[in-house]
Amino acid sequence: MKNKFRKYLIVFEKDKSWGFYINNLGRTVVEKHTNYPSKDHPENYVFSWDKGRVLDEFHLVLITKGEGVFESKATGKIKISDGDVFLLFPGVWHRYKPSKKTGWTERWVGFSGDIANQFLSNGFFSPNAPIISKCNQPKILNHFNSLFKLFDEEPFGFQKTASGICIQLMAELHNVKNGGNNIDNLNSMVSRAKGMMYKQIHTSLDLQKMASELGVSYSKFRIDFKKQTGASPLQYHLLLKIEKSKELLLNTNKSQKEIAFELGFESDYYFNRLFKRKTGYAPGKFRNLSKGEF
Repeated sequence: MKNKFRKYLIVFEKDKSWGFYINNLGRTVVEKHTNYPSKDHPENYVFSWDKGRVLDEFHLVLITKGEGVFESKATGKIKISDGDVFLLFPGVWHRYKPSKKTGWTERWVGFSGDIANQFLSNGFFSPNAPIISKCNQPKILNHFNSLFKLFDEEPFGFQKTASGICIQLMAELHNVKNGGNNIDNLNSMVSRAKGMMYKQIHTSLDLQKMASELGVSYSKFRIDFKKQTGASPLQYHLLLKIEKSKELLLNTNKSQKEIAFELGFESDYYFNRLFKRKTGYAPGKFRNLSKGEF
């Protein structure tokens, strides 16, 4: 094996209290016809193909060259190819190995913490779908390289800095998982849509016409927009109007009725009701609170 880098961390309680911390990371080129896994890992990480392994932490493993097989209690056997990431979850039995014919190049990072647990409990990642394909991308590789550099040099506060990079890495993986091959087109379309919405902040929207101008069906536009932003196009446009109304309430002397009219709301009553639902305050109270008059 060559190009091997491994680091197993001593993690202190102060690191754990941060909420997200790295336990170990590494990269290894596994040559073809090599026995796997090697036995030179700490005891609690070593496993055999026959018995597999259960960890008490998360692992993220990226294969950048070669192919092999992954198996877990939740999934059964799955073929692994160049560019695949597989996630290992606490308490879930698993095993994996490269093909004898190809070997593989692996990068991995192991992490724990309450924030990491939220990825699982909130449904962002699942043991039932641990494989994310097409992850052999510059952004993802750069995050790994940043982690390797940090843990090689161990500057002051490196564990906390590394936790932020690892969270960014997980965010990129989530984007790839949800966006697939369509990320660039999705970003472009949603970015253009947001610009069009802001230009039309003083009027109502014809979403069918907007979708046509963006070159997609309304159904696809709505689905892709919500996938990217978490809100439907109509809800997003209304939120833009609410943010603009806050600006007008704080920086002008315009009345609530004037602001409602300026931003194209169908009535002053509707504006008042929507503003209160989104902010918790009626427009007038929001203005007075911001001026310290309550």
